[in-house]
Amino acid sequence: METESRTTRILVAIRPSLYRVLFNAEAENQLASLGKITCQSSDDILTSSDLANLVPGQDIVITGWGTPVFNAEVLAAADRLRLIAHTAGTIKRMLPPPVFTDSRRVTHAAAAMATTVAETTLLLIMLVLRQFHKIDRVFHEHGWAAAKSIAIGNEIAAKRIGVIGAGHTGRAVIKRLKAVEAEIWLYDPYMSEAAATQLGTRKVALEPLMRGCSIITLQAPSTAETYRMIGAEQLRWLQDGAVFINTARTHLVDEAALLAELQSGRIQAALDVFEHEPLPDDSLFRGLGNVILTPHVASHTLETRLRQGQIVTDEVADFLRAGRLRYEVTHDMLDMMA
Repeated sequence: METESRTTRILVAIRPSLYRVLFNAEAENQLASLGKITCQSSDDILTSSDLANLVPGQDIVITGWGTPVFNAEVLAAADRLRLIAHTAGTIKRMLPPPVFTDSRRVTHAAAAMATTVAETTLLLIMLVLRQFHKIDRVFHEHGWAAAKSIAIGNEIAAKRIGVIGAGHTGRAVIKRLKAVEAEIWLYDPYMSEAAATQLGTRKVALEPLMRGCSIITLQAPSTAETYRMIGAEQLRWLQDGAVFINTARTHLVDEAALLAELQSGRIQAALDVFEHEPLPDDSLFRGLGNVILTPHVASHTLETRLRQGQIVTDEVADFLRAGRLRYEVTHDMLDMMA
């Protein structure tokens, strides 16, 4: 796809099939009004050498799932590159620190996924509390009386819920938990008590949060600091019958310790992410009656995909017109990012 020649040149370094999912006609027309667009010609995954061949003369590169690493070869060829606009969230593997030199700027669409992951988190919490997934299955298989016999559920209102991490998704989760009148405790070492209070939460350390909340939801990023921050000791802090939700990253949890705790039957969980994906057919998580399993689909909605494309389109427009980026990623943010 080519538009008429304009001063600004924009390379779309994502597969055409993904581009069509992320950018509707309105967003595509908006991009075309901003510069000359070049898209990769096939659905093959690009290598860094492929990208190095495509990037000369490009002012902006739009990236996404499958875009290769901007290694030294790519950066050496990027003679005009001013902006990298990533249609997804995580950028650290694709964009090493040297990318952030020579006045190059970076933005991403992590905020696009926060809404739907937060919705999924709220859904999973309420499913565990009310057991409607079990009721539905038993009703289908065994009928009315058997389904009615499942233990009575619990409301979410007034429950004390611990949120670990207050990034884009953590904040979106907090907003939704406030709407259902939950009491929210927050663990986030990068957030001040004043900021936590402004969010409507109580800032606490990790241990009192794990001990004091009947529901825990992980929303922290995958960093060196958060690697297996939840291990056997932290899981032992949980109350009997506690609910443990992970729609973030399995990097945060000692999965073997979590499995052992679930096998004991002492806690309940809902998990969307796993150490090995796809989750193997013989995984011991499968078949546990006290855990809801979903296959890393917390952000999978049509609206999310279109929001990702629109955020990037708007960022490109604001960058070209006023040098502004709402979701800019800077070098000093890398240590705190997934």
